[in-house]
Amino acid sequence: VQLQASGGGLVQAGGSLRLSCAASGLPFSRYALGWFRQAPGKAQEFVAAIHWSGGTSQYADSVRGRFAISRDNAKNTIYLQMNSLKPEETAVYSCVARSDFPLVNYYDMDYWGQGTLVTVSS
Repeated sequence: VQLQASGGGLVQAGGSLRLSCAASGLPFSRYALGWFRQAPGKAQEFVAAIHWSGGTSQYADSVRGRFAISRDNAKNTIYLQMNSLKPEETAVYSCVARSDFPLVNYYDMDYWGQGTLVTVSS
């Protein structure tokens, strides 16, 4: 199983980025997928997740209304549109997959992908 995250980069505060996570090797339409982030020196933090049907999403309170998660089951890919980014959201964003929903504990996932670095400058 591979979860390949991409789309990170450097953006100014208030700007936007869209992350992608392409999955392979798993029955994509049977898994909930989501994003966690880890800032330097801090623990993993849940960001957002989406049910395998695409009909239900889950967000951290800190990003609700600014971030939007979506999935394309035909492309085995999920997306995270991030708007109004803040400097404190600088972190490595990692894609995860779980055969249950919702997603809560980073260490309770079925699969983890490598992260993509998002840097928000002030």
